[in-house]
Amino acid sequence: MSDEIWKRDEIESPCTKVCQIHPDTRLCLGCARSIEEIGRWSSMSVEERRAIMADLPNRQPAPTKRRGGRAARLKSGLKRQE
Repeated sequence: MSDEIWKRDEIESPCTKVCQIHPDTRLCLGCARSIEEIGRWSSMSVEERRAIMADLPNRQPAPTKRRGGRAARLKSGLKRQE
């Protein structure tokens, strides 16, 4: 697959070809853009793209802490019957 579409004079896309939207954060796990930003990217102004590109390093596409496991079950009273 060719990447020629991203080699233009305007600001390049941050796409890493890992396109998966996290259900909680609604951000792409590959590039950290929202689904709305991805959809509008080609019609955005250079200034809008630059602002998003500058903000991407500050974004957490996925939560960094675990969601469950034994501690969550114990806390919620869902102990395994032994």
